[in-house]
Amino acid sequence: MKTIKFLIVLAISLLLTSCNHQNKNKSTSIDKSVSKMEVLDFHSTRRCMTCNAIEANTKYTLNTYFAKELQTEKITFQVINVDEKENEKIAEKFEASGTALILNMIKNGKETQINLTDFAFMNGNDQEIFSKELN
Repeated sequence: MKTIKFLIVLAISLLLTSCNHQNKNKSTSIDKSVSKMEVLDFHSTRRCMTCNAIEANTKYTLNTYFAKELQTEKITFQVINVDEKENEKIAEKFEASGTALILNMIKNGKETQINLTDFAFMNGNDQEIFSKELN
């Protein structure tokens, strides 16, 4: 658990030390100097109680502890159904064939993934532990 907390703190540190001179206009391409964290919650069409809890607890944690970063889009959250045809490429990119919780850090155009799937399954049904470890 300490490793997961360290990875989260490291990811947030990288995020917060990003360049503040960014283009404020929305565009479809990523500004190479901007750091961002994507939180990707993959799931299949049929979801168990734990899969639903992972989504709910991830939303809760982000909204409670990272609302400012969500508002400024330094952190984004996506829920992705791997069974839907339009999500095939992103699921393949992150090697998600079912439930998975991935942090995708983008800094200077380079992506680094942190796979939190095991952590999410072990703690997904306990909001307090889940949020405490991710925050």
